[in-house]
Amino acid sequence: MTHGNAPATPRSTLVITAHAGDFVWRAGGAIALAASRGEKVTIACLTFGERGESAKAWREGKSLEEIKGIRREEAEKAAATLGAEVVFFDAGDYPLLATPELTDRLVAVHRQAQPDVVLTHPLDDPYNGDHPAAARMALDARVLAQAIGYPAPGEITGAPPVFFFEPHQPEMCGFKPEVLLDITEVWETKRKAMECLAAQQHLWDYYTDLGKRRGVQLKRNAGPNLGLPHATYAEAYMRPYPQVTGELA
Repeated sequence: MTHGNAPATPRSTLVITAHAGDFVWRAGGAIALAASRGEKVTIACLTFGERGESAKAWREGKSLEEIKGIRREEAEKAAATLGAEVVFFDAGDYPLLATPELTDRLVAVHRQAQPDVVLTHPLDDPYNGDHPAAARMALDARVLAQAIGYPAPGEITGAPPVFFFEPHQPEMCGFKPEVLLDITEVWETKRKAMECLAAQQHLWDYYTDLGKRRGVQLKRNAGPNLGLPHATYAEAYMRPYPQVTGELA
């Protein structure tokens, strides 16, 4: 609650991802936009992607701990570029196993962040079981964080809207681009964050092309006379819960 001329509490975004690079490829634009508005963004990174998403480092003969260090440093640089804080869980990938202990730690993050919006993976991904595991724990933690009787530190939360960000193979994951977010003004920031992830350099161009394609869709669905720039970039999101609104827009 704000009293007198006291500044309002900034909006808060919580991003829950399975691996160190996921938040950049899939939600870097949303993160950068929120940060550019002075909002707080917290990234809960459950693993470093050390086993399943660091093939280049393994081929170079790096050890497991060396690879974790590389991926951690990359993710920290990317988060700083986007304007976000990142928290690492080091839960181990391939496989990432959903456990009560991890869910409980996510409840604590929810209550500390008090998010106005939550971004995470879709619940289906036949190519990477770590992503649905992260999503399931994210949704469970969101519900538990609202329960006054749940034994976790911090104040209970509300019911923030959840947005699933686009998976690498959307057609196979039941993903529909229900929400198109215009990230044109922060595209260069997202690209710089992507370039922090040298361990996955092969994805830089893929996600640049995806941003352009979603930008084309955004313009098509926004109408021809809104003055959108010729080169428009966008990210796609899907909503698992109904939108609550007092006005259809």
